[in-house]
Amino acid sequence: MNVRFIPRTAVKGYLRLVRLPLDAAVGLLPQDRSGPGSAVALALDRADASIRAIVGTLLGDSVLLDDAERRRVAAEERQRAVRLRGEAQRKSQEADSRLAERQERASRERQQATRRAQERRERAASRRKQTARRAAKAENQRRQNNRRATARAEAAADERARKARLETLDSQADAIREKDEALAARDEAHRLADAAARNKAARKSD
Repeated sequence: MNVRFIPRTAVKGYLRLVRLPLDAAVGLLPQDRSGPGSAVALALDRADASIRAIVGTLLGDSVLLDDAERRRVAAEERQRAVRLRGEAQRKSQEADSRLAERQERASRERQQATRRAQERRERAASRRKQTARRAAKAENQRRQNNRRATARAEAAADERARKARLETLDSQADAIREKDEALAARDEAHRLADAAARNKAARKSD
């Protein structure tokens, strides 16, 4: 039997015995990849590898030294994997944060665009109402102007008709007056003739 086999076996048994309660305690810790459980387990593996290396060097046991080296390399690989996972998780979180920020910015921009579009619609509706009010006001003014113009035209026509009637009445009055004057002159001529005839007759009778 290899003389180094017994100490090597004793060392391995001792390390397993020591690690039992430690591994049990580690099992109670959160076991996510970047949590304290993973970090403590990695520290135990590195300490295990270091102890095996020290004992292997003291005993000149190449098997222990090889085992210690494998465990050290494995621990370093796990540590590197933990670091890479941490970096990947950090980058993922940063990417998630940037994505959330972009989404939030896009949401704000959409809300602003919606608000601006609503404001444009409201301004356009207000302009349409103002235009409609101005058009209605202009139409009312036009109708009022037409009514006033019609009223003025009718008043002018009435005035012209009144003047025409007055002129007609004046002409008729002049004609009647002239006729009355002619009748009065004729009656006066008849009266004078009758008077002359009576005078002549009176002179003859004398």
